[in-house]
Amino acid sequence: MQIQEVLSLLKNFNAKEELLQRLVTPEIEALVAKIPKPVGSFGFDAWGYNEDSFKVGIAVFKLLYDHYFRVQVHGLEHIPKNGRVLIVPNHSGQLPMDGVLIGIATATNPKGPRAARAMIERFFPTVPWLGNLLNSWGGVIGDPVNCVKMLEAEEAIIVFPEGVRGSGKLYKDRYKLQRFGNGFMHLAMNQHTPIVPCGVVGCEETMPAIANLAPLAKLLGVPYVPVVPAPFPLPAKVILNFGEPMHFAPVRTEEEVTTRVEQVKTEIQRLINKGLQERTSIY
Repeated sequence: MQIQEVLSLLKNFNAKEELLQRLVTPEIEALVAKIPKPVGSFGFDAWGYNEDSFKVGIAVFKLLYDHYFRVQVHGLEHIPKNGRVLIVPNHSGQLPMDGVLIGIATATNPKGPRAARAMIERFFPTVPWLGNLLNSWGGVIGDPVNCVKMLEAEEAIIVFPEGVRGSGKLYKDRYKLQRFGNGFMHLAMNQHTPIVPCGVVGCEETMPAIANLAPLAKLLGVPYVPVVPAPFPLPAKVILNFGEPMHFAPVRTEEEVTTRVEQVKTEIQRLINKGLQERTSIY
């Protein structure tokens, strides 16, 4: 099913059931069935993930993944087939498209599909409808307590240590890693969790921001209001490079924690540079 067909069906509200039937194909059903994900009798887990909603999300975004962003991925074998893991990428693109594409990559991983949980910014749940939708697809507010409980449940979790510093940066600062928080490293050490670094190339060009309207962002209570060339993501080619798992034992001082964060940051920058060398064109 092509993207044009989806848009055509969306224009007709009465075609909703037909759209769902055509989107959630037997192939998507079989794919999701392979993903280990304990849910209750109504198809939800404790954090709002819903299996039926996840199927629709996979179906829609796999079209974009395959045909719009034409994602090229390397290193999926580094993501454990089961057990706790923190996937730690660079962040960019104004919208959380990088997290969505990483989620599709992990869910369709031929080495062992997983429903990776993305830690999302606190302002997303304040947006009507969007917060619940992200929850149903596996997004969870980036709170350490949530993360600890999910790691104890042996989940795969996507964490962006740059936060809004990365997603909201201007185009002139593309592929320059912003300051990393130390929280993810404390989680990795205390919960005995491997870190799989990931370099994302392409999302910087999906919504290149030339300015940030900070006064308006403050008025609206959001992290940033970017000035972008188009009100929708541009079809930049995206390359994902996953690195080998990194293991860290607990340390005593915050300086030692920061040193380890820098090690992860250096590896992510290496993976970004690798992706930049691999791509032959932006769009």
